[in-house]
Amino acid sequence: MRKKKLSITIPASIVSDVPHLREKTSKIGLIGRAAAIFRVDEIIVYPDNPHVNQAADMDLIATLLACMETPQYLRKSLFRLRPELRYAGVLPPLRTPHHPLNRKMKNLKVGEYREGVTLSKKKTGVLVDIGVEKPALTLNTRLQIGERVTVKVTRVDRRVEAELARHDEIPEYWGYTVTIEKLPFGKVVKTRGFGLTVATSKYGVPLSNVAEKIAKKWGKADTILVAFGAPTQGLCEIVEQEGLDLAEIVDFVVNTVPMQGTETIRTEEALIASLAVLNCTFAFNA
Repeated sequence: MRKKKLSITIPASIVSDVPHLREKTSKIGLIGRAAAIFRVDEIIVYPDNPHVNQAADMDLIATLLACMETPQYLRKSLFRLRPELRYAGVLPPLRTPHHPLNRKMKNLKVGEYREGVTLSKKKTGVLVDIGVEKPALTLNTRLQIGERVTVKVTRVDRRVEAELARHDEIPEYWGYTVTIEKLPFGKVVKTRGFGLTVATSKYGVPLSNVAEKIAKKWGKADTILVAFGAPTQGLCEIVEQEGLDLAEIVDFVVNTVPMQGTETIRTEEALIASLAVLNCTFAFNA
């Protein structure tokens, strides 16, 4: 089980170049899939245009990503009807371990982890919907109704019993969280204190040139940030608006697609390309 925490940053304007909500939803779907494929633990959405109020775009991105990360059997309970979710049906399934296909109580196994939502309180505990015919009883717990929880199945016979579980005890990838940052990118880097920060940019050095240096720091870091720019401006231009130099606030500025054949690379394309090469290069250090 990987003990490191991998975070990525994406800009609020990532959806600004597509006009329709359906297209925006589809683009966010690509980002969520890429994050899950490469086991991203946290997606940070940050404002990248100080001249525009980007709150609505940030809320849209965060809502769609959070909905996508939630197992389908919990979505109706946790996400009420909202205009932002009008085209949520086009979001691709994650098919991660915390999105099980099994919906039958008889197929549950003791020791299995499930995501659930609390339904009601009993004298002995709380009933939790874990996506099968009957809710699981979590003994001696005090939880709010409608709360999302992670549980470990401890008994399966006439009823299901479970206990609360921590994500760090689960030996599999268990999805990502979404964070909306009000601070601009430069301040996010400075205040969060990541053990390693890697910014992607077409102005960066080829990854192969600094792979050995990154590997040394990657192996020691508990928290890693891989940062991405916007469709209309890269990270260098984004931090210039804060009066900062990108190379001075991150550990490495790398070009993960050297000799690119197109004038620009979309953020969702850069996400897949960068995480793929980083995964291949540093997977053994994870």
